[in-house]
Amino acid sequence: MVIAFTGTHTYYPHPMDPKRVYIETYGCQMNVADTELILGHLADHGYERTAGPETADVILLNTCAIREHAEERVLSRLAAIAHHKARRPGVKLGLTGCMVQHLRDRLLARAPYLDLLAGPDAYRHLPELLARDSTDPLVDLRLDRSETYADMTPARDGGVRAWVTAMRGCDRFCTFCVVPYVRGRERSVSGPTLIEQVRTLAASGYREVVYLGQTVNAYHDGHWSFADLLRRTAAIEGILRVRFTSPHPAEMTDDLIDAMATTPKVSPYLHLPVQSGSDRVLQLMSRDYDRASYLALVHRLRTAVPDIALSTDVIVGFPTEEESDFTETLALVNEVGFDHAFMFKYSRREGTKAYARGDTVAEAEKTDRLQRLITLQEGLAAARNRALIGREVEVLIEGPARRTTGWLVGKTPHFKSTVLPNIAPVGSLATVRIADSTAHTLIGAGAAPAEQHVNHS
Repeated sequence: MVIAFTGTHTYYPHPMDPKRVYIETYGCQMNVADTELILGHLADHGYERTAGPETADVILLNTCAIREHAEERVLSRLAAIAHHKARRPGVKLGLTGCMVQHLRDRLLARAPYLDLLAGPDAYRHLPELLARDSTDPLVDLRLDRSETYADMTPARDGGVRAWVTAMRGCDRFCTFCVVPYVRGRERSVSGPTLIEQVRTLAASGYREVVYLGQTVNAYHDGHWSFADLLRRTAAIEGILRVRFTSPHPAEMTDDLIDAMATTPKVSPYLHLPVQSGSDRVLQLMSRDYDRASYLALVHRLRTAVPDIALSTDVIVGFPTEEESDFTETLALVNEVGFDHAFMFKYSRREGTKAYARGDTVAEAEKTDRLQRLITLQEGLAAARNRALIGREVEVLIEGPARRTTGWLVGKTPHFKSTVLPNIAPVGSLATVRIADSTAHTLIGAGAAPAEQHVNHS
């Protein structure tokens, strides 16, 4: 039996002994931000975060539904951690996020030991769900077009970068994408609320803010456009950089491009998903642009922001994609010269419009096309990074480098990872001359510290 949760926003008092919660996160930055939201909300209701499942009273996996392999990965992980519940019957095990919204019945059938399932609009109800005693799983999968969580404070881990959710949901309904079905329709957090959040972040030592949304540049709170929000955010003292992800090409207005060009704190970096270089495939995907308009947008961006760095998403093997379609994708990637790309084989998702088309491209062909695309993109990225050797770049210091003892790592304004000598504190800007590079990393030589903005978080 499954119990559908239909409660309201009831307040539950803190437990006499604080409960310990452990969360693992799967998926994109939106899920990372949602995990911070969940942890903050549970902390307000007496829960303490713990570092591992072996000491937790509540174990949650915050999930993603975008790709098929994520489902198997989560189910495998659930099976691996279920012994904590078997050994300590009081432990509650739950799933949250997009996968729950998408695959409720399948998850319950394969993991009957689950205590709760909570979709992306149900995080506010988690304290109530966890407080209930039930031998049957509790389920809250209601989509709420008014829920933005604007009044809830995330529990962040510190550092220099903060993810801030500017809007939730999506109205685009691309035929390959399940997001509108699992996260609901678009709704924006009010601009003044976001500005107040960022002011608090700046006072806490954060130096970069990244606005999040499934189609973040569609943001509009009824008064402010996304360009307005960027300009007002950049005016906040203490914030050194402003970024956002992921925009939709069809929502890149002239005003937004102007905001990027004329607001120095807005990073000259843009993630601009193209998905395919074939007009036929783009139409089947319902992307609302064609090859020519995408390339025209790239030209407008590079005219307004001459040194802009561009990254993208590309799907290979979409239903009915022919070799000629894929060749057009290779040609577009080569013409644009992306600094970075996330490249995937098409993953058929039940409930999407493309699902009925089947999976017409053989797995071996998908794999071959993906490898050819990766080889091309790796060469392009390596060449773009090599072109920076000998130049000085500004790096926002994030912390110790993982592989080089005594060195630091940070990001350039173009969001390029850079390792450099230990010459400046975390949270500061340093100018470094690039001595070497790989396809993914810049390597700094004798560096000089620039303006100091120490992170006190």
